[in-house]
Order: sequence, then structure tokens, then C-alpha cells
Amino acid sequence: MTSPAVEVVNNDHRHRYEILYDGALAGFTEYRIRGNRVVFIHTEIDDAFAGQGLAGELARRALAAVAATGATIVPVCPFIASWLRRHPDFEGRVSWDDAERWVVGDHLLKDGEGPSSA
Repeated sequence: MTSPAVEVVNNDHRHRYEILYDGALAGFTEYRIRGNRVVFIHTEIDDAFAGQGLAGELARRALAAVAATGATIVPVCPFIASWLRRHPDFEGRVSWDDAERWVVGDHLLKDGEGPSSA
């Protein structure tokens, strides 16, 4: 028996990385782009796919994709922040100071709002 295919794709139009499990959408991590920063704001895995390690795999692959672009990771999402604290391999790409300054809310996530670029 073959293991299920797991794929992570960047859905630019919805501003999120999605994890597909055998072709089905299992979850996503939403982001906003602010200059050279990618602000991760929310991560969600469907209950039907819970307990399979998909959230961690989604975090690993999404963060690796962002790091490969040279962008700075801003972990506002509690899950992404927690994952990054346990996996220091991305430490040089993370802005913890920016994450602390963000207040999550749709009104603050419109273009041009949030912390100013340094």
C-alpha cells in the first residue's frame, strides 16, 4: 500500500499556503506580504485530518518556501510562532520584534498598515 500524497502549494490569490492530502484540502496557513516581510496570521487544519502531523509539515514547507525567497518571516499566528521556537533552523529569517508589534485583526491587515518597514 502506498502512503498518501502530501503537497503544500502557495495559493497567491487567497494569500495562504495550503496542504493537500491525497488531493483534498486538509488545511492552510494565511499570510500577508508587507514589503520584504511575510506575516503569518492564522493556521488551520480540518478536524478530519487532525493528528497526522500535517500542521507541522505545512509550517515546515511554507516557512522554507518563504525563507528561500529571502523574505523575513513574521510569526503572528500562535501555531507558527510555537513551531518556530521548537525549530531554530529558520531563526535568521524571523522577526520576533515585528511579530510582537502586530495586532491581529482585519482592520490592521490592509495594505500599508502594520509595522513600518525598517
